Amino acid sequence: MFIQICNHNYLLADGYHRLQDYRPLLKDYRALIVDEAHKLPDAAKQMFGKSLCYDDIREICFYLGNEYQGPEIRKLSGTIRMVLDIIGENHRTRYGIKEEFHMTEECAMYLYEGIQTMNKIIEKLEKKIPKWIRNKLEETKSVLECFFHQDKKYVLHLKQDHDHRIILCASSRRIPQYLDQMLWSRGMGAILTSGTLKTGQGFSHIRKMTGLQRVRRVREYVADSPFEYQKNCLLYLPKNLKTCRRESQEEAEMIAGHIHSLICSTYGHTLVLFTSYHLMGNVYQMLRDEIPFPMIEVWRHSPEEITRFKQMDNAVLFAAGSCWEGVDFPGDMVSSLIIVKLPFAVPDPISEAQKKEYASLKDYIQAVIVPDMQKKLRQGFGRALRTETDTCVVSILDERAGEGGRYHEEVMCALPSCKMAKDIKDVQHFIRNRKGVEYYL
Repeated sequence: MFIQICNHNYLLADGYHRLQDYRPLLKDYRALIVDEAHKLPDAAKQMFGKSLCYDDIREICFYLGNEYQGPEIRKLSGTIRMVLDIIGENHRTRYGIKEEFHMTEECAMYLYEGIQTMNKIIEKLEKKIPKWIRNKLEETKSVLECFFHQDKKYVLHLKQDHDHRIILCASSRRIPQYLDQMLWSRGMGAILTSGTLKTGQGFSHIRKMTGLQRVRRVREYVADSPFEYQKNCLLYLPKNLKTCRRESQEEAEMIAGHIHSLICSTYGHTLVLFTSYHLMGNVYQMLRDEIPFPMIEVWRHSPEEITRFKQMDNAVLFAAGSCWEGVDFPGDMVSSLIIVKLPFAVPDPISEAQKKEYASLKDYIQAVIVPDMQKKLRQGFGRALRTETDTCVVSILDERAGEGGRYHEEVMCALPSCKMAKDIKDVQHFIRNRKGVEYYL
């Protein structure tokens, strides 16, 4: 048996080569298994999207410098930097940058000038530079053209780099079609597997995202978990959660109080997952001198802090972002998982463009927003039990998840069946009954 192993990006690159009749990157195969298949659409978005930033221009200028093209470096750098600066100025507000791109007369004028400059540079250097450098120049021009013509095949939006400089981004609207053309239309057998493919009652959301919505020969299967959730996991939805204004001081104080009680009830051994770094920072500052256990706060790109947490016996880890998935905390390392807020995605230009495809806001929320939340909630919940002998309390401190809350049914549908608790005493009782004396030492 011949087996090839690659990541999602390489698989899609091979599919694109085959679609364009280029030389394949992989040897021919007759069956396909895609693990972590919920990430396939994001990999395709990365592959078929376009972007242009200051670092891209700096890189091209570096390569042109190696080819002794000083005048063109100055022309390219000056023109493109001006384009990015003007677009930034036209989208800047007192609150930051408007992410959705809106064409103005000034933006159009500078984009046009940028395209003309790129055409002249490419024409002049055609026989003087390697083909791969020319391709980078062509890519730069294609982004400018995409924005100038407001190409409807893309969602045009802006981001900022670490220095708050503008990045032009064009996200393809045709990801499901591309996946269908590159993978499913070839007629071979395929298995898509992941712990978060199912959202709500079925697979309709992931089928739409992966281009399988109109494919007839699709079978769906949900495998039972090897974990005994009814025995080893307690789901705690506090009955006394107070409704507060989002991102307010009152909300932070209320959440800090519940987290303090839970940490003391489980003697540390806690992972607290946030959806907001701002809220995480506020709550951490409130509790840092109030908790009798080591506390660690993980910001972006801090693997050393996670390692430090794993080396401690009864620490508390405050985390957000990537810690919602892909990080293992087996055994008594995490006996209490606290999910502060339901992980709804923050609105952005791409989601705003998706919204226009639905007849009403309610339809959009049920078809896109809720399934995305359920998927991420399942990923976060998966940090609780990592082996068949693990025991853990999972607490959700969002009033919308509690009994009678707006999204209670959706939350219960997304999670495995567990014993339920509404009182902090039930949490204490669960931990004491399942942990030995060494847990408290």
